[in-house]
Amino acid sequence: MDNIGITVNDLDAVIAFFLELGLELEGKALIEDSWAARVVGLDEQRVDIAMLRVPGGHGRIELAKYHTPKAIAGVPENAPSNTLGIRRIMFAVDDIDTVVTRLLAKGAELVGEVVRYGDSYRLCYMRGPEGITIALAEKLD
Repeated sequence: MDNIGITVNDLDAVIAFFLELGLELEGKALIEDSWAARVVGLDEQRVDIAMLRVPGGHGRIELAKYHTPKAIAGVPENAPSNTLGIRRIMFAVDDIDTVVTRLLAKGAELVGEVVRYGDSYRLCYMRGPEGITIALAEKLD
């Protein structure tokens, strides 16, 4: 997998959320060329993008803030996990309690609670800016 795309309204807030999670900002750019609009099936577009990389991994997240055309709301904010579509992105963490504390301090919210899955993992769901839901997984030794 190269990347996952997320369309947002507040690009800076979502970048800050993922940076707090430990991702690294590769770069930002304004895309308004006709080739880019044709790729995504739009007549025209003007969009700010930011690419964030998972440290030590191969995955990336591409954030897009559309100016033209305006973004379309389709999924209710804070949609529960049984809503159709992509509901969350899971990240492996070394210390789930530390990550949860850091994200809560930055305004994220715990969706349920931190739970233990047998002797394998500690898991939780968190919601960040714009209702973006992530899952955290700490592998138990």
